[in-house]
Amino acid sequence: MRLLLDTHSFLWFISGSTSLSPTARALIEDASNQPLLSVASLWEMAIKLSLGKLSLAQPFEVLIPQQMRLNGIKLLGIEIEHTAAVSKLPFHHRDPFDRLLIAQAIVEQMPIVSADTAFDTYPVKRLW
Repeated sequence: MRLLLDTHSFLWFISGSTSLSPTARALIEDASNQPLLSVASLWEMAIKLSLGKLSLAQPFEVLIPQQMRLNGIKLLGIEIEHTAAVSKLPFHHRDPFDRLLIAQAIVEQMPIVSADTAFDTYPVKRLW
């Protein structure tokens, strides 16, 4: 099963954080699943780094590709269909990065691994 990782899920997974639920960790580690990280999450992390709201153990350009490779996490690009879907979403969630992730999950028909219960107001399957 393809799984879209919310930004925090990816960060908690690669850092070994106990904030990531055991179910979410098992789903990401399950070799029969294909975890995906959106370009939107890369953009969100880069912005948070520049604002001082996120710190990483290594430089972004080293850590992120390394962790994606080591953990078999593939990159999900942003397509026109994804952005078009954002334009049709109701504003249950105001965060622009999360809105794009929701739209990607809808268009790609895949569940999203997230602790964010606001996702439950959209027609996506949230796994946690």
